[in-house]
Amino acid sequence: MTIEVTNRSGLGVSSEDLSSLLSFSMEQLGLNAQCELNVLLVDEMEMADLHIRWMDEVGPTDVLSFPMDELRPHTNEIGVLGDIVLCPSVAMSQAKEAGHSYEHELAILSAHGLLHIVGYDHADKDEEKEMFDLQESLVKRWRP
Repeated sequence: MTIEVTNRSGLGVSSEDLSSLLSFSMEQLGLNAQCELNVLLVDEMEMADLHIRWMDEVGPTDVLSFPMDELRPHTNEIGVLGDIVLCPSVAMSQAKEAGHSYEHELAILSAHGLLHIVGYDHADKDEEKEMFDLQESLVKRWRP
């Protein structure tokens, strides 16, 4: 699996941990080993710009996902999954509020972004439960 991590956020983030988690998650979701995924870490200003441009919502958010080839779990298709954009400073604030580590928050957000790319959503309560349970499960199984 090709996972490219680019950090323009100005904050320390372990690219190795993000790549490891996402590779593990892609395997668990039955995605082809030849799939490509890009991860971009940005500051709050850049995230706010992306948030307004793509979601028409003001202010920075924690994660945005941009699917490319619309690949789905367990299909074994080869292609470009897309881009996950993370804002580490927002993740840091959320981690403090949630009472867990910054690294754990980044892991949850990365899994969340990947799940959006492969078709999961949380528009209703049933979808939300399924998606959030799966992202937690992926993170826990990656680092028990």
